[in-house]
Amino acid sequence: MKVLVTGTSGQLGYDVMEELLRRGHEAIGADRSEVGGDFEKVQLDITDAERVFKVVDELKPDAIIHCAAWTNVDGAEEPENLKKVRAVNVEGTRNLAEAAKKVDAKFVYISTDYVFNGEGNEPWRADDKNYAPINVYGQSKLDGELAVAEILDKYFIVRIAWVFGRNGKNFVKTMLKVGAGHEVVKVVDDQIGTPTYTYDLARLLVDMIESDKYGYYHATNEGGYISWADFTEEIFRQAGIDSKVERVTTEEYEKIAGKTVAKRPFNSRLDKSKLVEAGFEPLPTWQDALERYLKEIKI
Repeated sequence: MKVLVTGTSGQLGYDVMEELLRRGHEAIGADRSEVGGDFEKVQLDITDAERVFKVVDELKPDAIIHCAAWTNVDGAEEPENLKKVRAVNVEGTRNLAEAAKKVDAKFVYISTDYVFNGEGNEPWRADDKNYAPINVYGQSKLDGELAVAEILDKYFIVRIAWVFGRNGKNFVKTMLKVGAGHEVVKVVDDQIGTPTYTYDLARLLVDMIESDKYGYYHATNEGGYISWADFTEEIFRQAGIDSKVERVTTEEYEKIAGKTVAKRPFNSRLDKSKLVEAGFEPLPTWQDALERYLKEIKI
């Protein structure tokens, strides 16, 4: 199978490329900047519709896994960035979906729990249509979702949360640095979700394009819903860091560090039952994923 992967300089895109190559697929990476990694690549700005149509028409991939996105949640709120965010997350996605339709390619769109309002305690179900984004980033990802569903029939919309991987910045790497330099670390314990290891997610995404079980899915690691404080304690435990985690509310944390520019969800719980119903193998537990990840980055 020939697969085009966007955003291959990021955490997920890079791992997706490696998973495709491990399985013997013909994988082509695409990124706006010069793409890293020892694999076939093409320079592609997804906001350039003409270029997108040309590249996809020439390659004629069997599937497109769209990992490229504007992911700077706070930066998305800045007035000077509003058009850029929509250009990437909405129009760029629309360009790729239109191009995929022309060559009859399967399409995977990576989305987020931010399409919901982040309130309550119940996990969000994959087919829940009660969308209510609480920030610019969430709205842009929702509009990307809607574009994909409007244009295509052969699509997988996969919502994830709390992503960490080896190829980029993430919460785990940040906490390792903070924990090494502080005896006590204040971490919020009223935002609840589950981490997603890109290595494990990549395996699932390739499983998906090898099938025709299209639709909306939620995908994070198993192991139960946790707070950021819970996650930090396990990071410190596994990494052998002696720092103590002081649990605080979001409100208390913002009094210390200042309010984040973009509002964050309290409820990032994602119901992943549809994965099992469709016959896909769930991701391993986040505890197991963290252990493998720390070994991968040599901690």
